[in-house]
Amino acid sequence: MRRISQIALVVRDYDEALAWYVGVLGLVCQEDTPLAGGKRWVRVAPAADSAFSLLLARANTPEQVSRIGNQAGGRVFLFLETDHFARDHAALTARGVHFVEPPREEPYGTVCVFEDLYRNRWDLIERRPRAGA
Repeated sequence: MRRISQIALVVRDYDEALAWYVGVLGLVCQEDTPLAGGKRWVRVAPAADSAFSLLLARANTPEQVSRIGNQAGGRVFLFLETDHFARDHAALTARGVHFVEPPREEPYGTVCVFEDLYRNRWDLIERRPRAGA
């Protein structure tokens, strides 16, 4: 095994999800390929050359629909790292991202929890350099 390359994020609608994750969160669409049965292979990531991406997977069954916004049982599910916390926190706030708490300092860095359009919880985090690194 080499690496984890993507994770599926259950969404209600491809276009709605793309509008938010690209237009509001600021990710880029790496791929949007039509598939049979009206499905699409839609990948978004922080940058076009990111090795890791989110696969936006439209819910197709009642069980999948019940998981939209609750893939981690209310815990933080995804972690978005930044190299400039204040800049990105201000930009996301200006674009209407809902932060559920004020930024805080932790031993590992500056962090703040926000919710995406489906109420999945994310950490925006700027990691502090490790001692001796």
